[in-house]
Amino acid sequence: MLNVTVIIPALNEAGNIGKLVQEVRAIAPLEVIVVDNNSTDSTAEEARAAGAKVVTAPQRGYGYACAAGVSAAQNADVLVFMDGDYSFSPADLPLLLSPIFNDQADMVLGSRELGLMESGAMPPHQRFGNWLVSRLMNKLYRLSITDLGPFRAIRRQLLNELDMQEMTYGWPTEMIVKAARGGIRTVEVPVSYKSRRFGSSKVSGTVRGTILAGWFILGVTFRYAWKN
Repeated sequence: MLNVTVIIPALNEAGNIGKLVQEVRAIAPLEVIVVDNNSTDSTAEEARAAGAKVVTAPQRGYGYACAAGVSAAQNADVLVFMDGDYSFSPADLPLLLSPIFNDQADMVLGSRELGLMESGAMPPHQRFGNWLVSRLMNKLYRLSITDLGPFRAIRRQLLNELDMQEMTYGWPTEMIVKAARGGIRTVEVPVSYKSRRFGSSKVSGTVRGTILAGWFILGVTFRYAWKN
């Protein structure tokens, strides 16, 4: 049986993180690691009270938080990455893990476009950018994906081999393009997506966040397309 660890990077997700961890643990007896990315609220305390292992990534950045979670998941065979804003449903975890457990894939991406998306959960500019980059990836890397969704699962050994370098917004994109270059079997499954319960998005919720995320994502998409 494969050991699964759910890694949840979190920055100021008080009000969301505790309920999210509780629901994950109710779905399956999985290890849950919440990476507190230098929050200024009670994120760490709420996650710990809900039963998660809490580690700290003091340098802010999505990639830094993910990397800290990977380092802490020492006994995992499969890693699941999930946002801390409670927009993804833990009920979709079995669907996300099934292709790996059945040896049909090495990485599974949760597609919001293929699943049920709550009205208004993804702003139009974010949805357009997601569509655009997905199309670019499909052309540049011979993929067939509809979403860059951060809710995903990957075999631990293969993630280690990808030698991840992007420590900010580019981490999820780097994982996809390097997996494509390395011939890692990747599939999509439909997942549901809803508006966050509390707080605002660090990416789509601000103009600065949206521009920075777009810059890093496009940069990574093109940079690895022509690497030797």
